[in-house]
Formats: sequence, C-alpha cells, structure tokens
Amino acid sequence: MVGFKATDVPPTATVKFLGAGTAACIADLITFPLDTAKVRLQIQGERQGPMQAAASAQYRGVLGTILTMVRTEGPRSLYSGLVAGLQRQMSFASVRIGLYDSVKQFYTKGSEHAGIGSRLLAGSTTGALAVAVAQPTDVVKVRFQAQARAGAGRRYQSTVEAYKTIAREEGFRGLWKGTSPNVARNAIVNCAELVTYDLIKDTLLKAHLMTDDLPCHFTSAFGAGFCTTVIASPVDVVKTRYMNSALGQYSSAGHCALSMLQKEGPRAFYKGFMPSFLRLGSWNVVMFVTYEQLKRALMAAHASREAPF
Repeated sequence: MVGFKATDVPPTATVKFLGAGTAACIADLITFPLDTAKVRLQIQGERQGPMQAAASAQYRGVLGTILTMVRTEGPRSLYSGLVAGLQRQMSFASVRIGLYDSVKQFYTKGSEHAGIGSRLLAGSTTGALAVAVAQPTDVVKVRFQAQARAGAGRRYQSTVEAYKTIAREEGFRGLWKGTSPNVARNAIVNCAELVTYDLIKDTLLKAHLMTDDLPCHFTSAFGAGFCTTVIASPVDVVKTRYMNSALGQYSSAGHCALSMLQKEGPRAFYKGFMPSFLRLGSWNVVMFVTYEQLKRALMAAHASREAPF
C-alpha cells in the first residue's frame, strides 16, 4: 500500500468538504502558471480577425507564453490573481467535489450501486451549485490573469480593489458576469472530471488491475483530466472571453461565441488547448491524489483521537 492506508470508517461529509477545498488549493498553487498561460492564449486575438491575430500573436505555445510573460512582466505575473484563485477553490471545490458523493447518494437513495445517470446528475448539480457560490471570485481571477502587470493596460492593483471596482463600475451584476457559460462549463467539467474519475477508478478496482492507492488515483485522475479538456475547452474559452470583456463588448455569452466563430473560425474554441490539458491533467493528478490522502489522514486522525488509551 502506497500512502495512507484506507480506514474502515468512510469519510464524513465534513471531511470531504474540507479535504476537497484544501486539496484544490494545493493543486492551484502548483499549476497556477499554466492556468494563467491558458487565459492569455484564450483571449489573444479577440479583437482581430484570424489572419491579423496570427500575424500579431504575442504568445505562441505554453512555454513561449510563460517565457514571454516572465521576460516582459516578471515572474510574479504568472501568479497574478492567485488570491482570488485560492478563494475560488476553497469555496468552489469544497462544494463541487466535496459534496459530490453526498449528492450522488441522495439521487441513488443511499444505494451502493450508482448508475452513470445518477453520477452525471450529481456532477451537474454540484458543479452548478458551486458556480452560484463562487462566481465573483472566478470573475476577479480571470480579470487579473488577463491583465498585464506593467503598462497602462493594468486594470486592478489588488484583489479587494478589483471586487470594489467591478461592483462600482458594472454593478453587482458585473461580479456575476458570465454565470450562464460558467454554469454550463462547470456542469460539463464536473461531469467529465468527477464521473470519469469515478468510473475509471471503479473499473480498475473491480477488474483487480490496481488496488485503491496512489497509482490507481494517479491513473484515474490523468484520464479524467484529458477527457475534461476535450469536452470542456469550447465552453471554457467562451467563458474566459466573456468574463474578461469590457462593458458592452458582448451582449451575451451566445453573442461572444458567435463573434469568435465569425472573426476567428472554429479553431478559436480550442485556443489554449495544450495549456488547458497540461493544467487540467496536472491539476487533476495533484488534486485527486491529495484529496484521497487527506480524507484518509483526517479519518485516521479522528479515529486515533477517539481510540481508548
């Protein structure tokens, strides 16, 4: 057995809730530069046609984007928006991941055998619910990641200022900008991510190909990351563009998607695919492996406190 040994007592809802938020924050700390590179690539060329965008592209590829940002804005630019990102994960992942098993049990009425329909329904529910809780943090995170650290293009100086400025200039609706595409994205992401992880892990365990430890969690998480990137990239690009847009630039998320299609063509919906996959693949591996170990560590600590001397 690699890592903490599984306990006989299943983890409580509180352990899952806190464990998911903490694991997601750790994963964000490690993979945040990839997420920032993804955002920069996704918004690149949004005010130009495909030919002009290709000719004047500032960022080329994942490594090229990261190196350009470090050279022109400094290493700290890779972590621009980290505070809002951690706020988002603590509120967002705690709901969408930490409550997944509880919601799945609700839909299956406590049955041990959950079908794919129940899993998809649970993933959609917790994904949408998480957006309702954490949308303002996501808006601020994307705005910070999109802005250059140097020069006149810098819109916000701090996380608190960003919340205040958006609320003052765009109203409280500005903090909830892009909720519709974000609900769609996270319902899709949650289903692809959690359900795929769930199914791959169950298959590996039932086929006795692996035991319930780190290699199994790593394999399941990597597979979930790839599937999620392929399915969710188009919605993710639209969400990023719309949430980062100036007031009045797009009338709706649908208008944003249509504008992208007309100006940049269908390939625009997969802009930033490689950093998305690198980020989601690595994020899933770190998050799920950490989450599984945290659940076991917290339950082991709980059991040791209650054990008689």
